[in-house]
Amino acid sequence: MTTDSPPTDRRRWLALAVVMTASFMDLVDVTIVNIAMPSIRRDIDASFSVLQWLSEGYALAFAIGLITGGRLGDIYGRKKVFLLGIGGFTLASMLCGIVSDPQLLVGARVLQGLMGALMVPQVLSIIHVTFPAHERGKVFGMFGAVVGLGAVSGPLLGALLTQWNLFGLEWRPIFLINLPVGIAGLILGRRFITESKAPKALKLDLVGVALASVGLLMLLYPLTQGREHDWPLWGFISMAASLPVFGAFVAYERHKTRKDGSPLVELSLFRVRSFAGGVGVQLVFGMTTGIFFMVWTMYMQIGLGWSALRAGLTGIPFSLAVSTAAGMSVQKLVPRFGRKVLQAGALVMAAGVLTYIWEADRYGADIKSWQMALPLIVMGAGMGLIVSPITDAILSEVPREHAGSASGLINTTMQLGNAIGLGLVSVAFFSVVDDADPRRESMADIFGGAFTHALWWVAGGMALVFALLFLLPKRRAVEDAPAMEHEPEAELAAA
Repeated sequence: MTTDSPPTDRRRWLALAVVMTASFMDLVDVTIVNIAMPSIRRDIDASFSVLQWLSEGYALAFAIGLITGGRLGDIYGRKKVFLLGIGGFTLASMLCGIVSDPQLLVGARVLQGLMGALMVPQVLSIIHVTFPAHERGKVFGMFGAVVGLGAVSGPLLGALLTQWNLFGLEWRPIFLINLPVGIAGLILGRRFITESKAPKALKLDLVGVALASVGLLMLLYPLTQGREHDWPLWGFISMAASLPVFGAFVAYERHKTRKDGSPLVELSLFRVRSFAGGVGVQLVFGMTTGIFFMVWTMYMQIGLGWSALRAGLTGIPFSLAVSTAAGMSVQKLVPRFGRKVLQAGALVMAAGVLTYIWEADRYGADIKSWQMALPLIVMGAGMGLIVSPITDAILSEVPREHAGSASGLINTTMQLGNAIGLGLVSVAFFSVVDDADPRRESMADIFGGAFTHALWWVAGGMALVFALLFLLPKRRAVEDAPAMEHEPEAELAAA
């Protein structure tokens, strides 16, 4: 990596504040939308498929653009691409806050995801070149705290902004709040971030990006829209046709590797058993969490008729449990028990899901927020045991020279799993809602039944995660630990 000049002490800490604020903005924006969806639905008459695309469009665009965004930073300069990303993210946030057409809102969310994919990959690389090795542990500890804070504050901030209805804008402030933050980030980032590039940057694999994008859209679009069109034949043809497109993507990546050694995806990584299994873990885990967070919001606000604020407050025990368990997992449990901690996390999370199913069935429409606290704490604890150490565990047997690209692929897979899970909400949740008879059942009973049906999908997903975790090594060898010290993407695992 090359830099223009080493940053002064004051400048580097201001640069850290800028990139961490950008990361916080992205993390909050992922979770803040879910809590405002019922308000969006009422205000602009958005269909359920549009609500799905508000999350799925962002997740899909973000996932597809992550690796490409990292490559652009290597080639053209991380500071330059970061500023482009944060500027575009701010503009897209403004568009989200002013449009009234549901399709335009989805388009603005897709643009947000693409701009986030330019911004986020640069954060860890900028930190890496800005701080010396002996300070990075402290810096990434701070970064981890920001990640935890984003998880806790997103739903609550979304609930407050929606509930307050500032200036009569309903849900729009959840997006417009990004404007002053983004503008400040642009001004301060331009002044205090030091430019850096990779000395031997790889070329962009535009054909690979196009094939992956087309294949994913052919799979996810009919999965999300099919319910509203009574599952037409073209949807099944599109999903089936996505398989040869993915096959063409793999073939082209092999050709690209032989041609110039710069494929979008390093296919040789899948020869490492633990990495291939770990990608499966991330994909399934992303799918299950994508399903849960979407249907959870619908259940509380539309089914039970709770306000956005009450729904946001109900989720606090979950977020706190995730943050607490994540810290314990990395610092104390995984170094001692290794893979068993992650498997325990999958079982604990599944136990929380089953407890939630039992409570939702038992209490029905009369369920209270405090009664949800137990399953949410158990689920959060299970998730926390997995999310922090999983990337490091997956990378433990990956060759050092591929650690950076492998870490980027893992993060991309998690986002893709989330997008697929959001598409599966049509089958796991909304299909039950459609089959119900509102003349014989209340809205609370209909959405309660759909919620418990979707939770069985989540429980099944966690059982599959538990099985796939057997493909990971029992524990990471101590001598392997330094392998990723100089890979900025891999530092995310430690955070």
